[in-house]
Amino acid sequence: MTSVSTASTASTAPGDPGGAAAVATAARGGPRRAALAAAAGTAIEYYEFGVYSYLAVVIGPHFFPGDDPTAALLATLAVFGSAFLMRPLGGIVLGRLGDRVGRKPVLILTVTGMGGATAAVGLLPTADAVGVAAPVALLMVRLAQGFFAGGEVTGSATYLAESAPAGRRGFFGAFTPVGVALGGGAAALVAGVTTTALSERQLDAWGWRIPFLLSLPLVAVALIARNRLADSESFLAAKSERATAKAPLTEVFTHHRGPVLKVTLLAIGSNCGYWVGLIFMNIYLTTDLGYPKESTFWIMGGISLFVAALMPVCGALSDRWGRKRLITAGFAGYAVLVVPAMLVMGRGSFPLAVAAMVVLALPMPVVQSVTYPTYAEMFPTRVRYTGLSFSFNIGTIVGGGLSPYLSTWLISATGSLLAPGFLLMAAVVVALLTLRTVAESSHGELA
Repeated sequence: MTSVSTASTASTAPGDPGGAAAVATAARGGPRRAALAAAAGTAIEYYEFGVYSYLAVVIGPHFFPGDDPTAALLATLAVFGSAFLMRPLGGIVLGRLGDRVGRKPVLILTVTGMGGATAAVGLLPTADAVGVAAPVALLMVRLAQGFFAGGEVTGSATYLAESAPAGRRGFFGAFTPVGVALGGGAAALVAGVTTTALSERQLDAWGWRIPFLLSLPLVAVALIARNRLADSESFLAAKSERATAKAPLTEVFTHHRGPVLKVTLLAIGSNCGYWVGLIFMNIYLTTDLGYPKESTFWIMGGISLFVAALMPVCGALSDRWGRKRLITAGFAGYAVLVVPAMLVMGRGSFPLAVAAMVVLALPMPVVQSVTYPTYAEMFPTRVRYTGLSFSFNIGTIVGGGLSPYLSTWLISATGSLLAPGFLLMAAVVVALLTLRTVAESSHGELA
């Protein structure tokens, strides 16, 4: 495995001075700017997913009216999960573009597409106005959002891995999940402000649209940040040497099937930890345990910001202590903490429930911050975007798209409020077994 430097690129591509100049420009762009731009775009993706999840109980009856609120919630969560089904397709299409054309233009495309789809949810007519066309329109918008999301977080992870200085990929790579946490936290805070400032009648009539429409200014900020970036040094070096893949997906399945399987299984565990351990717990606390929605939103927002602050620290520790050691500790923490935390939440005391949520969130910054650079390190530059996008998004379908629905369904089917905890435990056991087959990559160089 060899590193790619500006100097080496310039010397190995004497016939392509423009390519060497582009690489030098990328190097001057700075990993800090790259980290901030990557986090901004990823925040938009998870802001939308978070807002939809937090307001699922409110928006469900508008698109799936009926006498059974559980059925409406399940239908709303099913549409939520449908967006994840589009992510692998988006990962294939956008990943190929990223490996052929460049990381930067695709990252601009994904943030624009996701932001537009998010705002569109806030403009949709309800079932009272257009009947069955309302849930169909919601489904179409969610599918579009899922398509663009398929190339967003993985493109961000790819870009940061290739832009980070040697020995600091863990620290800078952690800014992808920082965007995840900030987006989810912003969603919770906006939901909290909206539900606190408006009466239930106002929230039900039109207030639920506001959080979705607020994605537009976030898109503007992300576009400004990303437009100032050069493409990653590694990609520009490969392009100047004509070393990009002509058929990235074919090459991934021909030569990199092992990393595809490993990233998929690890992504199931990490996504289940996020979507069950944080996002679903909002539904659990409000719908199943009866705690007030407004207070729960504020707590979820605060926990997300707390998690985001810890992520760069965990990423830096992985550069020093190794990725596998920290990821193992994080997954084991989920397995040990989730059921006891849920038992404490069910004791009827909101302060105790908050304390339990804080404890349950502790593994999250470890797992989220360290797995993203680990995923990127498993693939070579010429197919990194495609390989990571496809495998991560397959894992996201199971660990992210299906987990809130399965959690709600399991509670309904078994009568046990602890069923989601056992679902999370099963997912992290699979991830821990997979982790044993992954090589330590913290001190190596990108392929």
